[in-house]
Amino acid sequence: MDNATYATLTRQSGLMREMQAVANNIANLSTTGFRKEGVIFAEHIRALGRTDESLSMASADVRVTNEQQGSLSPTNGSFDFAIEGEGFFLIDTPDGQRLSRAGAFTPNPEGELVTPEGYRLLDGGGSPIFIPPDAKAISVSSDGTVSADGRPLTQIGAVRPADPLDLARENGVRFEAKGGVVPAEDARIIQGFLEGSNVNPVIEVARMIEVQRAYELGQSFLEKEDERIRGVLQTLGR
Repeated sequence: MDNATYATLTRQSGLMREMQAVANNIANLSTTGFRKEGVIFAEHIRALGRTDESLSMASADVRVTNEQQGSLSPTNGSFDFAIEGEGFFLIDTPDGQRLSRAGAFTPNPEGELVTPEGYRLLDGGGSPIFIPPDAKAISVSSDGTVSADGRPLTQIGAVRPADPLDLARENGVRFEAKGGVVPAEDARIIQGFLEGSNVNPVIEVARMIEVQRAYELGQSFLEKEDERIRGVLQTLGR
């Protein structure tokens, strides 16, 4: 198998991964706090010998998350929060603390604010946020201070990774900061709003068409290359 075929096969594999990422983005157009994903292509070249051509292969193993802010939609929910600017909510999960931009919370039977999956929202110190069952009015200021009937209770933790390069994507909504977190000083928390997905449907559909056409061209090349090789073998075998 020659270099051109190797390069095309690895390119086809990368295009398939990108198609999967685009399809996942489109499937999460309406997912609160979703961050769209892409892949990065890289070329690897290796010399085969002093007189031989080099071998070139491509890969698309690096996944990149788009951190552009999604649109904010009003819900008027007392426990719906959105972050304006950089930063994430701090969530307690069975696998440890995670970061998320999805701000839809509800009190559980113990009065703790939790995600739809039941994961607890944490304050800046890593403690659960408790809402008194007899509270009549809950308000949240822009710095995350939670008040019940005008009495301050705690402060929602708005954090960011200590090292942005250490942010690992767990899914489209939750992330892990392997290097730890620090306060997001410029984050502004808005009560009664939710941040939507940052996926642009027009761009994603256009990208899907572009990737599909590129994949079809690669497949056509492989088929023609297979016919060429078969023809050469048949000619030499006579």
